[in-house]
Order: sequence, then structure tokens, then C-alpha cells
Amino acid sequence: MTVSILQRITGGALYFGTLLIAWWLIAASTSESYFDFVNGIFGSWFGRLVLFGYTWALIHHMLGGIRHLIWDTGSGLEKHTASKIAWGNLALGIVLTVLVWIAGYAARGM
Repeated sequence: MTVSILQRITGGALYFGTLLIAWWLIAASTSESYFDFVNGIFGSWFGRLVLFGYTWALIHHMLGGIRHLIWDTGSGLEKHTASKIAWGNLALGIVLTVLVWIAGYAARGM
């Protein structure tokens, strides 16, 4: 039940995060000073925390979709198995989010 509720919450959070990405793209297409302003917000500790949360929401929601796809085939519907898949979804979402951010920082040379 908890993972199902998180699935709905992350779906809502993705709307907000997508607006932030659209804001960043609009800033990139306007002026250098406005882009620097928006980039400064996203580069702050709070901005990076929000982007980290957005990354987790995106990955968790995607994994939840895969979980539901598996259930649509009729597999994994037993209570014990469904519970294991749900907790795996949560754990894998966290691990993949951290790996994406490590890869991002490694690609930037930081």
C-alpha cells in the first residue's frame, strides 16, 4: 500500500519537476543573464536537493510502471511476491538515483 501511495505522489511530483525543466529550457532560450539566474537557483544546495528528489520521483515512477506491467501479465500477484517486488521497487529506485547522480558528477569531472 505504501509503494502504491508513493506511486501516486511521485506522479504528482513529476508535474512540478517537469515545470522546472521547462523553466530551465525557457531560460536557456531567452537571455544569458536570465539563464545564469535560473542555473544559479538549480545549482544551489536547495535546487540540487529538489533536482535529486525529481530524479528519484522519475526513476521510482518508472519502476512502478514496470511493476504494474509485470502484474498485467498475471505474474507476481501473490501477496508475498507483490510485497517483495514493491520493496525492491523502492530500494532499486534509491540505488539507481544515487548511481545517476554519481555518473552525472563523474561526467562533469567533479
